Parts: sequence; C-alpha cells; structure tokens
Amino acid sequence: MSLALSTLLYEWRRYMAAVVALAFSGLLVLAQVGMFVGIGKGFTAQIDRARADVMVLGPGAKALISGPSGLPRRVIPLVYSHPEVLQVAPLDNSGGRFQNILSPEQQAKEEARAKKAGKGKGPPTGGGRKSEFVNVTVIDAIPGYVTVPTDYTPAMIEALRRPYAVAVDETALKRLGVKKGDKALYNGKTVYIAVVTHGYPNIIQATLVMSRDTLRMLGEADTGQRVGPLMVKISDPSRAEIVAAQLNKKADGKFRAWTRQELADANSSAMLDDQIIGIMLGFSAFLGLLIGVAITWQTLRGAIMANIKEFASLRALGVSMGDLRNIVMELSFWVGIVGVLAAGVLTWLVTLLASAGGVPMYFPPTLVIVVAIFLIVIAMLSGFLSLGILKNSQPADLLR
Repeated sequence: MSLALSTLLYEWRRYMAAVVALAFSGLLVLAQVGMFVGIGKGFTAQIDRARADVMVLGPGAKALISGPSGLPRRVIPLVYSHPEVLQVAPLDNSGGRFQNILSPEQQAKEEARAKKAGKGKGPPTGGGRKSEFVNVTVIDAIPGYVTVPTDYTPAMIEALRRPYAVAVDETALKRLGVKKGDKALYNGKTVYIAVVTHGYPNIIQATLVMSRDTLRMLGEADTGQRVGPLMVKISDPSRAEIVAAQLNKKADGKFRAWTRQELADANSSAMLDDQIIGIMLGFSAFLGLLIGVAITWQTLRGAIMANIKEFASLRALGVSMGDLRNIVMELSFWVGIVGVLAAGVLTWLVTLLASAGGVPMYFPPTLVIVVAIFLIVIAMLSGFLSLGILKNSQPADLLR
C-alpha cells in the first residue's frame, strides 16, 4: 500500500471535511441534472417504453420537445411501404380542464365547511374540489400494438378499451383529487379512472392516458391533414438503425426517422441545452468548484501542516522534494476518489427521497462520468495549491 493511501486510511478524520466538500459539490450538480433530465423523461416516458422501434418526426425536429415534429398524413403510407414495417400509428395528444366529482359524503362536508365559513368561523377551505389543466396522451387499446407501453398489462389495456376510461399515474391522484373507480369531468364530459399507472410521474402537469376511441368520442381526435410523430414497429428490432437509415433515404427530406434510443438521447440533450437550464447548471458547477476547491485546499493544507514533522523525517532519510510532492498529489487523488463515492451515495439517497415525493430523476451516464472527473480535478487542484507548505518540512526542525 502506498504511503498516501495508508495516510488517508489511518488519519481519515483529518480529510473528512475535504471528502464532505467534494461530495456536496458533486451532489449540487448531479441533483439539478437529474431533476431537469427527469422532468424531460416524465414527458416522454410513454414513448420511451412503447413498442416502437423507430420514430418518424418532421424534418426540422431536433428532438421530440424541440422543433416541429408534426407530419403530413400522406407520410403514413410512405413509411408503410418499407417491407420491414409492421405497424405505424401517429402519436395523438390533447389537453383540457380536469375536475373531480365529489361523492355525497364529500359534498356534505363541503356544504358544512361553506356554512361554517359563512358564519365567520373561518375562511372556506375548498375541501376536495380540484380543478387542473391536464395533458392527454393516446394509446391504441390493442395488446401488443405499437403505441402501448411495454409495462401495460392485458388487464390495463382491456380496462382502457371501455368508453371514457382513462389512466392516471399514482403520483397525480392526490393532485387531481381522485382514486381508481372515481368519475371526473374532462372538458365538461364525464370520464372515469379505470387504471392507475406506476412510473409515469410528471411534476409539471398531470397526464391522462386514454384510448384513441375515447378521444374520438370526446370530440378531440386529430382528423386533419397533419398528424403527430409516427411510431413505427418493425419485424426485427435489431435492425432499427438500418431501417431508420433506409427510411431517411426514402424520405428525401420530407421527414426524419430516428431509432427510439437515438430520440431518447436527443430529448435528454434538448433539456440540458435549454438556455435557462444551461445557465443554472453552469452556475451550480462554478459554485461547486469554488466551494470544493476552497474547503478541500484548506483541509489538505491543514492536514499536511499537522504531519509536517513526518515529511521532514522523510526528507532527512533522503526522500527528494519531488517525491514528497508526488505523495501529496496522490493523496489528493485518493481524496477525490472517496469524494466521488460519497457523492454517489448522497445522490442515491436524494433520488430515493425524490421518488417518494413523485419527482422523477434521471442521470445520463456521460454526465455522471463528467461530474466524477470534475470532482477529481477539484481534489488534484487543491492538492497542487497545498504543495507550497512542504517548504516548511526542513530536517533541521526535528532537532528543536
């Protein structure tokens, strides 16, 4: 075991402040990255888990949430003409006002609160009455169809085949004031909660999922000349990249075909490329750099000063100043490694808390690696700034 690593292991208390500073610097950046990308994943969860192997968007789209993604309806037969394409379906969506319907018991409580408020005994609380604007996404309620997410069971699909049946994620139930089996109003028409999904949180806006037939019965089906992005299922999913390239060649600029993974990566990048989000992440990284360097530098400096006699003894034994500097830099490296591990543990704990609160978080592997390297660089920079203290390790000081 190297001298630097053994020093860190046996005198870990001296370096704990540096490790904690690095851990919280990493958490500061990772938590924001995870939250912003997770919000984007909440918007696209149904697409990411669908059975589509290829997605077809408009020619100017850079991602599902960036650029025009709509297409002329005449593109559908052109995509179908590829011999490996099995299913093509447009991604239909809508939105409107959602209101819960109170049960007789809840209505009685509401009337009692209103009477109490009318007598001046307190302001009206609003009780269980909820009104929210919601997004609507559509599936074709057919087992195995291209628009159906892979985690939808046959029972869930069968429930959504019923007229006016909708699905709501478990994280939105309290927000909308409903539970499974309840009736509610969507744009003034009665729907009922037939399915409760798991793993589709959306902290920006609650989302309803319904069948294409239900959307048509609500009078909101898209029957115009343009349709939303196309979801395409092919006979051999392993050939998705090849089929996408062939469709792009056939498109002649009329549309662009993406593999599902390619589009998911583009959606994540689009969230991080947003100007406001980029500024916030840049400021967090800069703040993490300042805090990490300042605390880690002072901690390493203090630890080296506390061991200055040991360094002087090494010099008396003939160890060169260059070797002592290498020991300090190696020690800084190991502090950085431990800081990365601590940041990972803290981020995992924050992710658990966020999941319990219905906040989605997602960490792109590339950005996690970048943050890890960022923390190690902070530690190494702090070690470099601490090298000057080694000049005090004079062998003559041992005689005092």
